[in-house]
Amino acid sequence: MPTGRAAPHGPRSSKPRRSPPPDQDPRCELSGGRWYSEYDDQYIEGPAKLDIDHRIPLAKAWDSGAKDWSAAERQVYANDLGDARALIAVTAKSNRSKSDRDPSIWLPPADGNRCDYASQWVAIKTRWKLAIDPNEEASLAENATRCPNTPVKVQLAR
Repeated sequence: MPTGRAAPHGPRSSKPRRSPPPDQDPRCELSGGRWYSEYDDQYIEGPAKLDIDHRIPLAKAWDSGAKDWSAAERQVYANDLGDARALIAVTAKSNRSKSDRDPSIWLPPADGNRCDYASQWVAIKTRWKLAIDPNEEASLAENATRCPNTPVKVQLAR
């Protein structure tokens, strides 16, 4: 069943992520709907051209401390439905472009979504008590100068 995770609006955006809602078959597979990819600032018809992105890629999480977690903790992280910022539907093209890169190497192609991306990156890193390396920190700090008064609210997962 779809959960409330796919909120109709982005965190601080008036653009709906998807509208109308997709159809769901008995195996919980989705079809149809209109989806918003905030990385690209574009709408996509149907889910076929979308990927679900881990805001903090699994490889980056591993390098940032997840390697010390139990297999069960890593599984909970990989399927984190407790924070709508952890997993996000984006175009396959932007997800492949991002790959396992952090903000020091990759930011969304849509300039208007970079502040949200950076604040959400910090939120998920904090939520899971993952380390931030010096290059990542420098990039996030530089980005923050262009994003005044961007609050970051976090509910810890661990």
